[in-house]
Amino acid sequence: MKERESGEGQGSVAGANDTYLIVINSLGAGGAERSLADILPHLANSGVRPIVACFKSPDVGFEDEVRAGGIDVRVLPSTSIPGHITQLRKIIRSENPSLVYTALFDAHLAGRVAAAGSGIPVLSNLTNVAYDPARYLDPNVNARRLRIIRHVDGWTARHLTSHFHAVSGAVKDSAVASLGVKPSSVTVVYRGRHLNRLGMPGAERKERVREMLGILSSHDVLISVGRQEYQKGHKYLLEAMPSLVERHPGLLLLIVGREGHSTSELEHLVETLDLSDHVRFLGHRTDIPDLLAAADVFVFPSVYEGLGGAALEAMALGLPMVVSDVPALREVVEAGENGIVVPPADAVALADGISSMLEDKSRMATFGVRSREIFEEKFDATDAIPATVQLMHSVAARSR
Repeated sequence: MKERESGEGQGSVAGANDTYLIVINSLGAGGAERSLADILPHLANSGVRPIVACFKSPDVGFEDEVRAGGIDVRVLPSTSIPGHITQLRKIIRSENPSLVYTALFDAHLAGRVAAAGSGIPVLSNLTNVAYDPARYLDPNVNARRLRIIRHVDGWTARHLTSHFHAVSGAVKDSAVASLGVKPSSVTVVYRGRHLNRLGMPGAERKERVREMLGILSSHDVLISVGRQEYQKGHKYLLEAMPSLVERHPGLLLLIVGREGHSTSELEHLVETLDLSDHVRFLGHRTDIPDLLAAADVFVFPSVYEGLGGAALEAMALGLPMVVSDVPALREVVEAGENGIVVPPADAVALADGISSMLEDKSRMATFGVRSREIFEEKFDATDAIPATVQLMHSVAARSR
């Protein structure tokens, strides 16, 4: 568990009948959304009445799960940021929350502006290195627009936000550098995952899931989990595959995650590199823990990350790791202990790292055991969620 760096509000508790307004773009299928869905029951059990304000209902995700837990979820009818601000102000006036908690950029902007002048503290959850130089290399990103967004984000962060919850040291460092916020205003609390939701790895589970997927026990199975976007670096993994298949003919790669801007490019690569027998796109799945349990090695070739929730889940399932050498993943993976770290956007280095892992089954087993240990030491929700709730209470206490 990451030590709280700012010393923010140790020992604070929720006041009687406190209401917290949680603002998030949606409760769709993403890491920030998964984490919030896990936190909300604990927040309610601490004596708080959470209200979740979303800007849209997703086709897939966690909205039904959250509603089933008795949480008040309100999907705002407007389709614009000004409209969201107006609607959030109405909620703030009628509900008088003692905290506004925001997650993801549109929610940050609308929530911060809506709370301005109310005297209600705003706590923003920072989940990614949003203005990392690698983002400007994304062909789907308008660099000029991103620079404008950065200035707006920075101004509202510095002037309209009370405190920040960063999910990693890398995210904190990025916020300080790119948004100009004070280091003392950012507390790092790692995201966590529930072990009881993920389950245990084991030979029986592995065999059962492989049989369901039609995967032979003789296959070496790589798995990479993440939406099909530039950030996740799937392109470099596919470019590494021909060399890997030559060295490991029984190799199979599972790419799990919803379609995105990179989908067409990735499908074209599979076709042109003649990889159709060695790559499966499984799309969005609700059984990711089972898929992880069926794999041999987790590969995360991201060009930038905020923390990497999929990597945490892979470690919980006891997988050895091959990941990009980016700051956030250096906080997750211990090079030479539970994984191999390679330069980002380097297909040759990625192929060599994966092949080196596959060639040493004893090391794979040792790394897998260490992955599980690191998860239990640092990323178990049993510690992470109470620490997050405690941070929320401590910031809310400023309104009392």
